[in-house]
Amino acid sequence: MPFLPVEEQLAVIRRGVEKIVPEEELAAMLTRSRESDTPLRIKYGIDPTAADVHLGHTVPLRKMRQFQELGHQAVIIIGNYTAMVGDPSGRDEARTKKLSEEEVEANAQFYLSQVGKVIDIDKAEVHRNGDWFGGMSFADILGLCGKVTVAQLLTRDDFAKRMKAETPIYLHECLYPLMQAWDSVEIKADIELGGTEQLYSFMLARDLQKDAGLSQQIGLMSPILVGTDGKKRMGKSLGNYIGISEEPYEMMKKFMQLSDDCMRMYYELLTDLPMQEVDTILAGHPKEAKVTLAKAIISEYHDAGSADESATRWQREIGDRSALPEDIPVAEIARVDINDDGTLPAAILLKVAGLCQSSGEARRAIQQGGAKIGEDKTKIESHDQPIEVVDGLLLWVGKKRFCKLKVVE
Repeated sequence: MPFLPVEEQLAVIRRGVEKIVPEEELAAMLTRSRESDTPLRIKYGIDPTAADVHLGHTVPLRKMRQFQELGHQAVIIIGNYTAMVGDPSGRDEARTKKLSEEEVEANAQFYLSQVGKVIDIDKAEVHRNGDWFGGMSFADILGLCGKVTVAQLLTRDDFAKRMKAETPIYLHECLYPLMQAWDSVEIKADIELGGTEQLYSFMLARDLQKDAGLSQQIGLMSPILVGTDGKKRMGKSLGNYIGISEEPYEMMKKFMQLSDDCMRMYYELLTDLPMQEVDTILAGHPKEAKVTLAKAIISEYHDAGSADESATRWQREIGDRSALPEDIPVAEIARVDINDDGTLPAAILLKVAGLCQSSGEARRAIQQGGAKIGEDKTKIESHDQPIEVVDGLLLWVGKKRFCKLKVVE
């Protein structure tokens, strides 16, 4: 398949990309690829520390699919060895849970089955970095460590923050960026995809490739997708994620809880709709924009029929019944009573807000499915679920007890 002109490729590649490093090399790399009729090797690595793939994971995967459609070679790295170290990027402390090889491989298999919903997995190369790290001797590891200084490692934001906070940094964590960078040498990557927090590893890979006499890769970094709360990065542990293997109706309910402020980001990073059309959609009613967004994405991971049925069901079960009472009691909560991260466990919050007389009553309400949060009355799943305490947050216990929070100094 002949490659598109470079400017046309760049128009596709640049959508939804926050940073290209070094950007000035990208056009030249695409030109050489087109002139030699040689596809670029596009790397994306994933550590299968958990089995579920959510929409945040699909951002670089969708970019990889775009590269595939442009005629380039997708290369997936399953980090079965790096997963046992744990990526320290963006973390304030070391990972405490260590996965076994069996757990990592089970996660990897399920992960690949989900990745196939985003990219053409049959045309992608799939490698496990244990294939090369597993055969290294201790002398080989020492040789690899000799290619990077401790001072270089400590320039990473996450390590620097932990040093300042006097939080331990373990030696095996320092090997992680080196291992990730060496993956690029092994598979001769031309472009690596990832988030902005991966910049250090991307640049280290360039140094290692140069040292090995290889052409140097370019880092293509996407924005971090915020979760349904519109504030923090999407993550399962934060409860603000939408999994691509979730049932369509569960996905629909989560989309309808989406913060209005982050809808444009979702359209840009998670759909192929032209941005001019997106702006027209967003100029209308936010609820209709969310329905359109949800149906587009659910159709991609399930089918159009399921998306339509989910939208109809949501309107029938929630949308038509979501009118708020005219007089909503206000419950004041002192800021000093809120945890440092701005949250309170669900059961404590219900008690403090005066909706339950005791923690025991709050636990029972939650266990029975009667405790809900927000305008869409999302069910609170567990008594220790962290709830972000913000002005205007609606809490419900049953049908007749409800309140709106107000944080006071």
